[in-house]
Order: sequence, then C-alpha cells, then structure tokens
Amino acid sequence: MLLLMAAVNIQMLARGYLTWELTKSPIAVVVVGAGFAPPILLLSLYGGAVADRVSRKRIIQLGQLGMLVITLFVGISISTDTVTVYHLTAASVAQGTIWAFLMPARQAIIGQLVDEDHLTNAVALNASGMSLMTVAAPGIGGIIYGVAGPAATYYVMATLTVVALILTSWVPTLPAVSSGKRRMWSDIKEGLVYTKHNRTVLVLLLVALSTALLAMPFRTLLPVQIEEVFKLEVEALGLLLSMIGVGALIGSLFIASLSKNNHRGWVLLITSMLSGVAILLAAATTSYTVAVGIMLLLGLGDSGRRALNSSLIMEQTDDEHRGRVMGVYMMNFGLIPLGALPLGFITASFDVRLAFAIAGGGLLAAAIGYTVFTDKVRRL
Repeated sequence: MLLLMAAVNIQMLARGYLTWELTKSPIAVVVVGAGFAPPILLLSLYGGAVADRVSRKRIIQLGQLGMLVITLFVGISISTDTVTVYHLTAASVAQGTIWAFLMPARQAIIGQLVDEDHLTNAVALNASGMSLMTVAAPGIGGIIYGVAGPAATYYVMATLTVVALILTSWVPTLPAVSSGKRRMWSDIKEGLVYTKHNRTVLVLLLVALSTALLAMPFRTLLPVQIEEVFKLEVEALGLLLSMIGVGALIGSLFIASLSKNNHRGWVLLITSMLSGVAILLAAATTSYTVAVGIMLLLGLGDSGRRALNSSLIMEQTDDEHRGRVMGVYMMNFGLIPLGALPLGFITASFDVRLAFAIAGGGLLAAAIGYTVFTDKVRRL
C-alpha cells in the first residue's frame, strides 16, 4: 500500500501539472483530475459485490497490474512526444475503472486480517500509511518532475507499482466471504437494501459524500492557484500537497489510538468542520507561506474522512456485506465531478479563490448540519 499510494500521489501532482502545461485551462485540469470518477460511479457497486465473491488478494494484485499498464502507457506517450490531454483523460478513466474494483477489496480485506476490536485501529493505521505517502510523495514527485521531466516521473511511478505488486504476494490468500452461487445483481441489490436499512452507515456515507463533492475537487484546482495566485512552479505544488499529508498523518495516528469510548463520532464531525474552515482560509490568502500552514489544517481535517469515516462504516457492517458496502462508499468518489466541474467553470469565469470559498463554505455548512440534525454520528 505504501508503494502504490506513493505512485498515486506522485501521479496526482504530475497529471494535474502536465495537463495545465499542455492546455493552460482550469476546466481541462478539473476534467482530467475527475476523469476517474464516472467509472467509479458506474462500477463500484459491481466491484463491491466482486470483493465479496472473489479472493480479495487476487483483486488487489490484478488492480496493481492494471495501474502499471496505465502508468507505462502515459510514460511512453510522453517519451515519444505524442502525449495529449486526451491520453491523460483516457488514463484517468482507466484508473477509475480499476479503482472501482481495487479499493473495495483493499478496504474489506482489513476486516479479514484483524479482529473486530482492532478494526478501527487497523483502518486508521492503514490510513496513516496513506497519509505518510501524501507527505513524502508529492514533494519527491515535484522535484523529479522539475529536474527530470514528466516522463521520468511516470517511470518512477511504474517502478514503485512493480515492487508493490511483488510485495502483495506475501499477503495471505484468504477465502471469499460469499459463495457466489446467486446472480451478481441479486448480491448488489442485497447490499443496497442492507445499506438502506442500516441508518448509521447511511449517515456516515452522507458525511463522506459531502467531503467528496467539496474537499476533493479543491485539490484538483491547486495547480491553478499555484500559478495564478502565487506565481510559482510545480515544486511549490508538491510542498502544498505534502503539507496536507503531514496534517493527515498526525490526525490518522491520533485516530489509530482511539478506542470505542473516545467519542469518535464527534471527532469525525469536528474534522469535517476543520476541512471546511481550512478551505475557506485558503480562499482568503494570497501568501504561499500562509497557504502552507493552511494545508496542515486541511490535512488534519482530511484524517477524519480518510481514517475514521471508512473505519466506522466497516465497524457498523458485518463481514458478509462489507465489500458491497465499501462499494457504495466508493461511489462517493464517482460523484466528485458534480462538485469539480462547477468549481472549474467558476474558476475559469471568475477566480479560483471564489471557487475555494464556495467549496469551503458548503463543506462547513454540511458538517454543522450533520451535527445539529442527526445524533447517529454523535453517538458513535
């Protein structure tokens, strides 16, 4: 996971900045950045059902292999000077297709590897590793991109993915949790009905949805802020993304230490509010130095979404349905364009800071609404 997420975080920086260099269009940056979302929206339910019917380790290995093929495709396109924004969009869509199967299996397998009492801690520890890569990878990726160019950056990502694929072979091969004797659609329908009737999981999914619609699109527009507001280059973007990772790492390690008696629902709600406040502050500043500190706050807020939200969802779900519920959870990421595209048009028509203000204000209002109008999360 550490190596694969390092590759993914470097790719987020490289793909966004390369798109900006090719087009100088905020809308193109948003479209390429959110290109992975439609296949996730369309296929996550299917991917979740597959995660309950097939060995989750095998799904993870095939997903890593697919990620390697995509990375090499883009790298070779850059090396042969044939890369266009359409190549990057196609790669983003293909990655989303793989992610729809890979991520439900990755999340659900944790429940097979640890006992119920340690599930929240294990998911948070897993998220801490992801956050660590968010710290280190963008800065390293920015340096590689700035010194050696985009092609070398993609070949580094490919190397990381190869090693990740080799290491995954050491994970125990665990049996599927479902017999797979019924039709696939019956399994998907059962997972949807289970999610609908599990009210606590439903509210947690709504919390995740608000973050996906507002906080995730914010990141796709950071290359625009770097150049138009701060007048800086790609290395500066790497530092901002790394500071988000520093905050998320600190928050995730704190969450990994929480027990069931530590008011985890309140922690989730407060971190969601913190994300909204941080994005509002990012909209207000014109100082890069101040923005670096703001990204630390955003990372602390991100830790609730990245570590606590998913672990609480899995904790409130039985193992038989865990893959399918995580498939529903992944659909949130498929809805990112609903937030990203309007923000991209606002940026192109007005100013990136206005787009940030709308995203931050919306997220803060949503978090306050969940706190005031439902006790499902507060009681966790």
